[in-house]
Amino acid sequence: MKKWKAFGIVTILSASLLAACGNTEKEAASADEQDQVLQYQSQAGVVSFAEVAQELGYLGDVSLESVGSYVGGPESIQLVATKQIDFGYAFTGAVLKSAAKGVPIKAVIAAYGSDEATSTSLYALEETGITSGKDLIGKTIGVNTLGAHFEFFLQDYLKNEGLTAKEREQVSTVVIPTATAEQTLRNNQVDAVIMNGLARDLALERGGIETVARDVDVYDRHFTAGPTVFSDAYIEENPDTVKTFVEGTAKAIDWLQTTPREEVIELYTDILTKRGEEDSVEHTRFFQSPGVSAKGGVLTDEDFTVWLSTLEEDGTIEKGAVDVKDVYTNEFNPYAK
Repeated sequence: MKKWKAFGIVTILSASLLAACGNTEKEAASADEQDQVLQYQSQAGVVSFAEVAQELGYLGDVSLESVGSYVGGPESIQLVATKQIDFGYAFTGAVLKSAAKGVPIKAVIAAYGSDEATSTSLYALEETGITSGKDLIGKTIGVNTLGAHFEFFLQDYLKNEGLTAKEREQVSTVVIPTATAEQTLRNNQVDAVIMNGLARDLALERGGIETVARDVDVYDRHFTAGPTVFSDAYIEENPDTVKTFVEGTAKAIDWLQTTPREEVIELYTDILTKRGEEDSVEHTRFFQSPGVSAKGGVLTDEDFTVWLSTLEEDGTIEKGAVDVKDVYTNEFNPYAK
């Protein structure tokens, strides 16, 4: 039986420690029996692709066990690398930065993304008249975390709008909780915010908020913004389990991509109710798409190079230090065949 040790506030570890650290709290799968219970972090009010796969019976003998609440991508990567959870997910840029530091993880399938219906977007109050990148000079933008998807999108939008490096420096970002992003904007504590998901849907429903820019327009494509990751050691020790997980999750993504919206909402309702999150059920009405448009969540080089180029340009990652083909694999995804 696996044992979970509550982790509370996680200390930032060095890359060497991440690469070398083992785990005394979880028992490794025996040589003749691979792990069948995958531990992960769930997110309140959010139904993940893996949870859909389990509900639909696509995971076979493999089951999921939630052992905590998802806080963010960097922490998720750290917990996977140190074997405190079996799989996690993070913004692709965070995965690339971890790879550059030698963190032993591998992306295996899409976890979330942006398409026409679920894009991450920049919003301002209609009364402010903010409609372009130039309007943001000297302004403050609320984001969910620094150095992740929201901030990358903002910087690329400002570049596309023709702002110089000096002008971009005059656009400030401040971290605000996702749950309070709308109120922070309406209270004029920030000039604009970046939102997606439920926070965005509720804000737009209440009105008075203008869309300034969408990430799908900035990058001129639908794209996977973050993958699911396992540690290299876990994949090596449990290849059949990972294969079952990825195959089932890929089927779940395909199901979400092709099933009528009403049926998806019904499934989400069942999952949230079983989790004791009845208060979140009413929000399932906002479902429009899974966000990931790649068939079965298959990963591509472009999913990574679009972020890698920016990280190399700003000096975060040394040019040529990371080969994206070493960061991800589609070997377990039947939709890549």
